[in-house]
Amino acid sequence: MDFIKMLIDFVLHIDVHLAEIINTFGLWTYAILFVIIFIETGLVVTPFLPGDSLLFAAGALTSSLHVLDIKLLYLLMVIAAVAGDTANYWIGRYFGPKVFARFIKQKYLDQTHAFYEKHGGKTIFLARFVPIIRTFAPFVAGIGKMSYGHFISYNIIGGIVWPAIMLFGGYFFGQIEFVQKNFSLVAIGIIVVSLIPVFVEWIKGVRESRKEKRQLKAEATEKVQ
Repeated sequence: MDFIKMLIDFVLHIDVHLAEIINTFGLWTYAILFVIIFIETGLVVTPFLPGDSLLFAAGALTSSLHVLDIKLLYLLMVIAAVAGDTANYWIGRYFGPKVFARFIKQKYLDQTHAFYEKHGGKTIFLARFVPIIRTFAPFVAGIGKMSYGHFISYNIIGGIVWPAIMLFGGYFFGQIEFVQKNFSLVAIGIIVVSLIPVFVEWIKGVRESRKEKRQLKAEATEKVQ
């Protein structure tokens, strides 16, 4: 319970805590941020770590404190994001089937493979911008044995675009007075906006499911008549 409270406090006041880290550790902050982003994207058991808000805050503080270099920070975050997803993919590919074999039927693994071969590129790219999903997507891609060539191309594209939007968004807009005075609201806003695609896909899924049920019911009625 204390850990959850600490995590929530860290996310809501991420600008304050990150500023303390920068002032305390100086250039070692590069390594700290690298490790956090790598773990957040690379280990399926750590989806709770901050990603979007952390990068936004890092960009904003890079602009105001002048301790870190935004270009170097961006390069390191790209490497961390790409390496994290890559590690997660191979963990899922090698250990996923062994761990879940006794719980998941082979046909579901085959369906997962077929899905990722068809829609995996879009999934891997868009997952970059969705908390929690960002951590699970490459792991599931590995379990589904999505071809690595297909995976790595979208992994790199997402790994370049995601840090760019978040870091430079914070760098250029983090100095706005409203953002500085209401960083907790901004952090919450970033999380909410990031989750919108999940709700959109959920709603679309519900509608498609209802449509399929109506069609099946109509077909069954026609057969009876």
